[in-house]
Amino acid sequence: MKALLLKEYKKLEIVDWPEPECGPDELLVRVRACGICGSDVHGYDGSSGRRIPPIIMGHEAAGEVAAVGKEVKNLKVGDRVTFDSTIYCGNCHYCRRGEINLCDNRRVLGVSCGDYRQHGAFAEFVVVPERVAFKLPDSLPFEHAAMVEPVSIAVHAVNRTPVKLGDTALVVGTGIIGLLVIQALKLAGCGKIIAVDLDASKLELALKLGADNAFNARTCDLPREIIALTHGRGVDVAVEAVGAAGPVQMAIASLRKGGSLTMVGNVTPAIEVPLQSIVTKELTLFGSCASRGEYPVCIDMIANGRIKVAPLISVIAPLENGPSLFERLHGLEKGMLKVILRP
Repeated sequence: MKALLLKEYKKLEIVDWPEPECGPDELLVRVRACGICGSDVHGYDGSSGRRIPPIIMGHEAAGEVAAVGKEVKNLKVGDRVTFDSTIYCGNCHYCRRGEINLCDNRRVLGVSCGDYRQHGAFAEFVVVPERVAFKLPDSLPFEHAAMVEPVSIAVHAVNRTPVKLGDTALVVGTGIIGLLVIQALKLAGCGKIIAVDLDASKLELALKLGADNAFNARTCDLPREIIALTHGRGVDVAVEAVGAAGPVQMAIASLRKGGSLTMVGNVTPAIEVPLQSIVTKELTLFGSCASRGEYPVCIDMIANGRIKVAPLISVIAPLENGPSLFERLHGLEKGMLKVILRP
């Protein structure tokens, strides 16, 4: 089969690769669309340490079932599916509690991190367990279905956030996840959503997708703006979708007393936080990792248009264009949000 292989850091090639075989409880999926995640770009240059070459990356995907193992019960050849990027065991303490994203034996599709190598979906075919796959409605294009994975991350983050009807929310970072978080917060009942970023075009899109106010942190006095919009209190909840010290500190400074921060960004392994503010304002901090059973509702929300993914897709291209598109994303080309590859 044809595959996009990371042979060494910053070197991607289209190669002939053995077609994978499915085990008893697995599906062989013919990949029709696969999105390039920001984590793939960090893997491409080696900065994440979680895409050790050689590896076929790609975990935001959708396609058709091409073959099934003998123990597969609910899906059949020809079914249109997407699948979770988290391959969980189903048997450990956390899986039995329903906390599949915290599985002791968790693997992530398209990741090689020293402990394991799990080839992903930048290829004509990929194998996944039936338990992580979900059937798609015929009306949902594969390119939109490939967005279910990032939507599930945003929805899980909002599900972790104690939102009450009418709350004021701050979203720090309006990349793909931040823009999806804005839409999910609106659906969760937030009365006012404030978006913050450094990119004017992303902030403009944030306003179109549901933010009520948008501020460029580089050109405004954000604390003053937050105080003015919240009657001097600060926001009720914040979601940090960058994963670096400055944005996290900004989110904490913007919260009212007793407020809550959900951290979904995951770029920097360690940061410094204002401990005294957290303690004296009695703030609550939540971590949010991947997703936990949100796939079916995410499929429905994309299919019925309640969460819009089309405005986030910048490029749809053949798999052969992958190397050049990774270069453009790594170079932070303006206007490039989600890139979808078609194997």
